[in-house]
Amino acid sequence: MKLGLKDIEKAKERIVPFVHNTPILSSTLLNEYLGHEIFFKAENFQKIGAFKARGGVNTVAWLLETGQKPNHIVANSSGNHAQAVAYAAKQFGIPATVFMPEYSSKVKIQATRSYGAEVILSKTRDITDQKVREAAQKKGTYWVPPFNHDQVICGQGTAVYEAFHQVKDIDAVFTPCGGGGLTSGSLIATRGLSPKAKMFGVEPLNANDAAESLRKGSIQRLSGIPDTLADGAMTMAVGDITFEYLKQLDGFYEINEDDLVYWTQWLTHLLKCRIEPTCAMPMEAIRQWLRTQKTKQRVLMVISGGNVDQPTTLKIWENDCLTQIPQR
Repeated sequence: MKLGLKDIEKAKERIVPFVHNTPILSSTLLNEYLGHEIFFKAENFQKIGAFKARGGVNTVAWLLETGQKPNHIVANSSGNHAQAVAYAAKQFGIPATVFMPEYSSKVKIQATRSYGAEVILSKTRDITDQKVREAAQKKGTYWVPPFNHDQVICGQGTAVYEAFHQVKDIDAVFTPCGGGGLTSGSLIATRGLSPKAKMFGVEPLNANDAAESLRKGSIQRLSGIPDTLADGAMTMAVGDITFEYLKQLDGFYEINEDDLVYWTQWLTHLLKCRIEPTCAMPMEAIRQWLRTQKTKQRVLMVISGGNVDQPTTLKIWENDCLTQIPQR
């Protein structure tokens, strides 16, 4: 099924009662530093603290709308999708079990449980993914995957869909990319509402399966647990659905850990809100792209979440980056 703007609009209608229409943030100082206008879609203020609520709610609402209400919902995630599915299942009164790797953020594990889901931990992401596949075989059980699902993609795309109605004349859109759900949905929304705008994906250099997949023309899988602070982008491989959308992007960036930390500190400071490393990394891609532009640009970036645990926070702020002013 080829998804289009109408599918994003239907998702938007489904999720309105359950999610926030999040604000657009900007920083005058950052704009002065870079010489361009940057707009941030603040999904760290979303339900569950991340954009993932959109895809989770849309998928469960779509199941009910199409007469497919399951007896039980299962999901697999190392982060915010776990909370999203737990939250969505709770809204519709459906029991949920979420499978997570042991290395997942403790804050995200605890939050998933707080929404009423049973959480089952496994040593690796591969074991987690195998367990959810087995659980999904049970009659009456529906698996809501973290990204490789049409309705998950449509739900995630509503963030950029909203943003284009909040800010006009956007020249380029940047999103973090893990499994590709947000980036795919954002691409559909961008092409539908502003065909001239550029669309870019961004991932950590230390977890660059999507970039490798795009370079080689086929889906590549990480060989082990990636060493990155961007826990929201630690997916082992993109999906066959999302990969087709990623191939339509105008560009794709890989960001190193130092730049990821740098922008986590600076965006936290400039925007005065809590920001995950995963969603700060597109800012470095934006800076790199802006250096190639000869005219003033208006750029939209999705801040995908704000759920950061103490160990990650300590690593982010171990060294002070705020003495190094952002350069054009």
